[in-house]
Amino acid sequence: MQDTHKLLSQMLDGGDPSSHLFELLSSLCQGAVAVDPDCRVLWMSDQYRELIGVPPGREVIGRPVEEILPTTGLPRVVRSGKPNFVDLMQINGRWCLVTRLPLKKPGGEVFGAIGFVFYDDLDSIQPLFDKFARLRKRLESENLLRPSRYALDDIIGQSAVMQQLRRQALRAAQLDTTLLLLGETGTGKELLAQGIHNASPRAGAPFVGINMAALPESLVEAELFGAAPGAYTGADRQGRKGKVQLAHGGTLFLDEIAEMPLPMQAKLLRVLQEREVEALGSNRLEQVDVRVIAATAKDLRGLVEQGEFRADLYYRLNVLPIRLPPLRERHGDIALISDRLLSRIQQQANLPALPLSAAARDWLEQYDWPGNVRELHNRLERACVMAEGQAIEPADLGAADDLPRQTPRPRQLGEIRQQTEWEALQEAIRLSGGNKSQAARRLGISRATLYEHLKKYRP
Repeated sequence: MQDTHKLLSQMLDGGDPSSHLFELLSSLCQGAVAVDPDCRVLWMSDQYRELIGVPPGREVIGRPVEEILPTTGLPRVVRSGKPNFVDLMQINGRWCLVTRLPLKKPGGEVFGAIGFVFYDDLDSIQPLFDKFARLRKRLESENLLRPSRYALDDIIGQSAVMQQLRRQALRAAQLDTTLLLLGETGTGKELLAQGIHNASPRAGAPFVGINMAALPESLVEAELFGAAPGAYTGADRQGRKGKVQLAHGGTLFLDEIAEMPLPMQAKLLRVLQEREVEALGSNRLEQVDVRVIAATAKDLRGLVEQGEFRADLYYRLNVLPIRLPPLRERHGDIALISDRLLSRIQQQANLPALPLSAAARDWLEQYDWPGNVRELHNRLERACVMAEGQAIEPADLGAADDLPRQTPRPRQLGEIRQQTEWEALQEAIRLSGGNKSQAARRLGISRATLYEHLKKYRP
């Protein structure tokens, strides 16, 4: 450790040719600081002391750098050995452009890090941001850079089930028919919907997506089908177009379709069958040309049997169903997806490129993934922030939070009775074709009693 301190001192105090480089960089920037392998301050320029507000005469040498500046990223650079060339850091309420570099011996051993604050006034580099924005816009207009929509090529995976999914999606893209995407939460249904749209003849037209579960029931009609001028208090004087009209010529993606209220299901059925829509408060039908792709994580057939989803709409949507496999069925894809997501997360957050350890890869393969790819992304994002070593370990992924599954407790008699009654109710409704009155007669109870039991036992 003494040798390390001696080497750093030589580099910073003129005993090494590289000290001239540090002096030059320090004179060109707004401040600089160097730390040793334990992330303790070894040197700090006067400009840096002034920038972070260290009082004159206060000793900082030898103190942990995070005590002086909690937002610093130097400890991560020391641990990872990876440079952080451009980053934004807030210092005393001011955003600064910083660069952090690891200091290494000839053999590659990290013995410290140095950080430079190059700009403490971001207005001075605004022209650079503007130039980048103009360049990006020009590249997009020349079709050299694809906009941030997904294509089928963005679906990662080489497993047999994913290869079959791609083949199904490509065939579906060429057929201008309604699609129903089925899959658990987080399996990538919207990604697939956008990929199908971009591979279809409608690719040049709008892709309009809406999550039915995120809409208050009172706003569903106006949001989906539009509103005539003065249709309700506060309505736009010019009226407003709904998502159906906005998707004219293109694709309308209805996520969480099971959450659509029953009255709105009838209006959607008219769009699918007659290719026409009637805005809220209007008595005029408008012709529309849209392809509908619906998605759900629920059992629509079961909801039909319970009378909570229209049977005619279900059969109209279920023309071409495509099932997205959960992550636990995609053997061999998890490592590939993890590497791609990890690279994207680290690039977007401007973090050092930390790899996954062998133990972390094993844990990823063995975990059950109830949240699928969305959960995988969240765990990797957490790991990028929490990792303190030179690789991501299982603990960084939250492995310690996942307790062993407990042996199921014996079911109580009341639970068994409730389950039996619930199954009997569902069977009667199914045999009655969804007719609640007929189902009640089959069970020998009144229609009111049937509804009471449904409300009582609904999961």
